[in-house]
Amino acid sequence: MNLITTMIAIATSLSVLLAFISFWLPQMTPDHEKLSPYECGFDPIGTARLPFSLRFFLVAILFLLFDLEIALLLPLPWGDQLSTPLTTFSWAALVLTLLILGLAYEWLQGGLEWAE
Repeated sequence: MNLITTMIAIATSLSVLLAFISFWLPQMTPDHEKLSPYECGFDPIGTARLPFSLRFFLVAILFLLFDLEIALLLPLPWGDQLSTPLTTFSWAALVLTLLILGLAYEWLQGGLEWAE
């Protein structure tokens, strides 16, 4: 118990000390050079605020969904060791069915067409 109290006291005192030091450090004022984008020492060619491709965003979201699907299905082989493995496999089949239906809908709507 004494070790835990000591560690909490050290963490609290270190946090308070760093908070006080941050107030005493000089504030950096941003100027034009600090706010400009850096491109390997060259002058910036274009603006840094280019519009983001919606197609790329949709493909990235689909990748995240199917990556999440794999993460959810990885522990499935251990599901047969539960008391009711049929329930586990039926839920996994439901998740797979929903994701396949979503993929088919996205495909039919043309969301996976990269160039038109």
